[in-house]
Amino acid sequence: MNVKMPEVIDNINKNNTPVSNIINAREIIFANESEKEFARILDFYKIKWQYEPKTFPLEFDDEGIAILSFSPDFYLTDLDLFIELTTLNQNLVTKKNKKIRKLRELYPFINIKLFYKKDYDSLLFKFVK
Repeated sequence: MNVKMPEVIDNINKNNTPVSNIINAREIIFANESEKEFARILDFYKIKWQYEPKTFPLEFDDEGIAILSFSPDFYLTDLDLFIELTTLNQNLVTKKNKKIRKLRELYPFINIKLFYKKDYDSLLFKFVK
């Protein structure tokens, strides 16, 4: 059986360009304050990142149209690592874990890490010290 790999979508918007490796959180409009704070930590350590640069189709209808997609919050370009934060609503953890499991099944070559609230708080505590 020949299975076609779903295409990853580049998100070209006010936050990203095809060659952007942003190190300036002040230039980005974030979905929430925890993402902005995380970007400031990355800036402080001079870690190159992009904000939501890719969308991964995860589920498809009978015609092959994506009906469920996932755009991880950050891509750390030098580490080839996607980061998804789950800090605001812990009820979304199950939903995000499901999406990450599907992403890993469909795109096994993609490196992704889910930062839970405790991970984020620990990182923030170290940064503020």
